[in-house]
Amino acid sequence: MQIRQASGRYRACNRLLRLLAWATLSLAPTASLANQVDIRIKGDYPGLLDNARAFVGEVEGRSLSSLRRYGDTVEEDIRQAVRALGYYDPAISRRIKEGDPPVLIMEVTPGEPVRVASRQVTITGPAGDDPEFNTTLPEQPAVGAVLNHGQYESLRQTISSRASRLGYFDGSFEQRRLAVNPETREADILLRFASGERYRLGDVTFNEDQVFDQSFLDRFVQFEPGTPYHADKVAKLSSDLSNSGYFSQALVTAPPGEASDKEIPVSARVSEREPRSLGVGVGFSTDVGPRFRGTWEEHWINPQGHRRGADTELSVPRQNLTGWYEIPLDPPMTDSMRFGAGYQRQDIEDVQSDRLTFGSQWRHLMDNDWSRVVSLRWERERYDIGDSESGSSRLLLPGISFSRLESDSPIDPSRGYRLQMDVTGGSREIFSTVDVLQVTSKARGLITLADNHRFLARVEAGAVGTNDFSGVPPSLRFFTGGDQSVRGYGYETLSPEDDAGDGVGGRYKLVGSAEYQYEFVENWRVAGFMDQGNAIDHLNDPLATGVGVGIRWISPVGPLRLDVAKGLDEEFGGGWRLHFSMGPEL
Repeated sequence: MQIRQASGRYRACNRLLRLLAWATLSLAPTASLANQVDIRIKGDYPGLLDNARAFVGEVEGRSLSSLRRYGDTVEEDIRQAVRALGYYDPAISRRIKEGDPPVLIMEVTPGEPVRVASRQVTITGPAGDDPEFNTTLPEQPAVGAVLNHGQYESLRQTISSRASRLGYFDGSFEQRRLAVNPETREADILLRFASGERYRLGDVTFNEDQVFDQSFLDRFVQFEPGTPYHADKVAKLSSDLSNSGYFSQALVTAPPGEASDKEIPVSARVSEREPRSLGVGVGFSTDVGPRFRGTWEEHWINPQGHRRGADTELSVPRQNLTGWYEIPLDPPMTDSMRFGAGYQRQDIEDVQSDRLTFGSQWRHLMDNDWSRVVSLRWERERYDIGDSESGSSRLLLPGISFSRLESDSPIDPSRGYRLQMDVTGGSREIFSTVDVLQVTSKARGLITLADNHRFLARVEAGAVGTNDFSGVPPSLRFFTGGDQSVRGYGYETLSPEDDAGDGVGGRYKLVGSAEYQYEFVENWRVAGFMDQGNAIDHLNDPLATGVGVGIRWISPVGPLRLDVAKGLDEEFGGGWRLHFSMGPEL
């Protein structure tokens, strides 16, 4: 770097280093000035004032004579602070305000700034044709803008950091110059970076003191030997191993110093987690009341990474027990084949049922980041609806599901969305007692404005097509109402009724909700909402509406929600209700 002044070169290298270091502080707020130096800048220059205060620092405990002698140092610090932001010819005056303690008042008139007259940034070598290297370089300092030394250093550092991130480890600046002429108030920027050849990723080797087959571990690696180096690929391999559920520790390194012919060997050191875990918990929701949950899982049962487990949930209206066996596919962090069996008994409102299920699911993450689940399950269900309808069904149900989640946090996101669509059905010609097709879709969205204002919306819709609705079991009919549906109404109480007034479930489901939240203190929010929806037999049937207010506490395991809701439609059983639930918003 070269800096010219009217009186000659910049006075000392160490002064320049201080200037550049402190210039970066102009981009962040700083602490208030100590009480013995009062810096006043004429005009509206908050950035200059913050930088000057940061550069001078706190001044305390000085006598009147000591403060007078310190004035030269303060003035020089201020000159360097404003010079860092492009003001090379400030007018500075000072005076002492006597008192206990005395205060040194520094009055600064910035003058005309130095502006960027030219900017030449050139990337030579293979990186010059690499769009990932050249795109989105910082636009500042731009031609015509006030010179900011911190922005210049940020530009230079971005080029260096990008070279390291993309594997141009031999890259260097052939020219790096910032020339400033205070007399003409012009600055010229010249950066010429020679990238050298891009390094490549080599073979990935795993440590031998672990239990898994090499073929299984290799499926975690999503790049081929010879792939151009990218730090994100190394980081993603480390993240995939850590988040797979198989390892207690995963460390992936690719040191450029060990490269041979520009190819870097990749080392992955993993430690498998304990093979088994058991979890129990108790909870409460206003939908089902107190409940007990238990889980048992074998995280790996053989060197190919197979897993198995069992889950149970017990509450007064519903009890279920499921078991599963999972085979990881390629890649194992997203794709799997799961086989399961389960039994569920429930007694909710007017419906009592017993359901036995056997099935399988093939999970696959598609290239567009949508998750696809292809399933096939056999179900046998016996049910009673009120006092007038009883039956049993046997269904072989193939199905397919698509879902996508975009979120900036898994526990308490500030923005994002979730989309999901499910299609399942059975035919009398293929081991089923009724022809049935069920389609459901869900959409949730969340956005936060000005940090504290959150807006949530959700929409759910579903339909059942069948040749004999009376033969469709309750598990494939629609019921709405409750904590996660239409608040202000009982759990699954919204549905068409028979002649005896018993809810029998609907052919269609329509639910929508809008909610506003305001964070009044950290981790605490108040909410106002309106829900509308129903399970219906005809699309023009009326919907039930509920409104209310609530409070949210963002606990370490996710938001806890307490709502007071008023169902506005008494004919649907609306009234005042208390709703409690927990879990992420999306």
